Amino acid sequence: MTSPQRRSCRTIWIQEGPLMSRESRSRHSRTSRKRLSPVQLAVRFLILAVIISLLGIAGALTLRNLQRQGDTVAVQFELTVNPALGPVEAAGLSAYLALNRDALREPVSDDTTPVTVEILPGQNASQVADALLSLGLISDATLFKNYLRYYGLDRQLEAGSYELTPGMTIPEIAQALTDASPPEVTVRITEGWRREQIADWIDQQPEIPFSGAEFLQATGAGVIVSPQISIAAEIPEGATLEGFLFPDTYRLEKDAPATDLVERMLRNLDEKYTPQMRLDSLNNGLTVYEVITLASIVEREAVVPDERPTIASVYLNRLAAGMRLEADPTVQYAMGYQPETGQWWNLNLTQADYRAVNSPYNTYLYPGLPPGPIANPGLDSIMAVIYPAETPYYYFRATCDGSGRHVFSETFEEHVGNACQ
Repeated sequence: MTSPQRRSCRTIWIQEGPLMSRESRSRHSRTSRKRLSPVQLAVRFLILAVIISLLGIAGALTLRNLQRQGDTVAVQFELTVNPALGPVEAAGLSAYLALNRDALREPVSDDTTPVTVEILPGQNASQVADALLSLGLISDATLFKNYLRYYGLDRQLEAGSYELTPGMTIPEIAQALTDASPPEVTVRITEGWRREQIADWIDQQPEIPFSGAEFLQATGAGVIVSPQISIAAEIPEGATLEGFLFPDTYRLEKDAPATDLVERMLRNLDEKYTPQMRLDSLNNGLTVYEVITLASIVEREAVVPDERPTIASVYLNRLAAGMRLEADPTVQYAMGYQPETGQWWNLNLTQADYRAVNSPYNTYLYPGLPPGPIANPGLDSIMAVIYPAETPYYYFRATCDGSGRHVFSETFEEHVGNACQ
């Protein structure tokens, strides 16, 4: 018979051997994990690095594909990944942005109403994101912050006042807030407007930083124009800049003076009116000023673009034959503003008007070209005068169908016969 003490010793020995308590097994397992060999550690680290790299590459490729498709995450300016990011953070952000690519290119709404946003000096990306969220310009502050962080734009936010809209995407808003260039206004000048019309239109655009009166002053008689604008030398001394204010779309800084717009209009015409065109003008017996003057009449007469060269040919034929131009727009110009209609052009002239308006601009009474341009023509009308159609016509009148087209004739008898019944 074995003594109790001996059995007790044997039992203890068995428990400390292959059979262990849960707590002992747990401690043993943790100890075993800590004792990985250097090779095992290297392999595991390599696997982790590969996974991170694949995530980063996948995210980057997705972003790049978006850019190539035009649904760009990096809008109109070149973006590079923030070099301050570690590999893990860069990969994570890249994958995150790729997963949220639809949200990046989707604005809050299609509303284009401007919203003024003030960024104060020292404000960080989180504060800016919260402000944009509260103004309804973005729907996800975290996505906005992560976009800034991934491209390093969180360090490039510029203090200032910005006009944003709910119709802008996160990348577009990010670009606007990191672009230090001054805000701009758009000025669109229509072909055939006279100086006063442009001034009236300016007064109706509250975003334009100068008044119509300032524009008229900057384009009035005797203004000094930079000698670098060569075409300005064609304007007679004492004349206004009428005719040389090239109609186009211009982008101006928000605090630009009227002289900035005027100079850009003159430079635009100077570039459009090429040296070859100036040479061809002289070969046709016309100075640049005379070309612009006749082109302004063509601009006001022509409704259908393809008729411009033919209309120009009629006037050139009449000038060559010593006939008066008898152009309605010249009478309208001389009559000026019409208070009863609120318009600068009287489109309902009568036979009495032709005789009553005693002005050198009235080409029914005075021979040759008027003293100067009556409006500001576009390039097509200028080209029509320099390179007119070759026709035998001396007369034209509007067709009776209201299409804006004209019927042309060689003789006065034909012209009378073309009248609407």
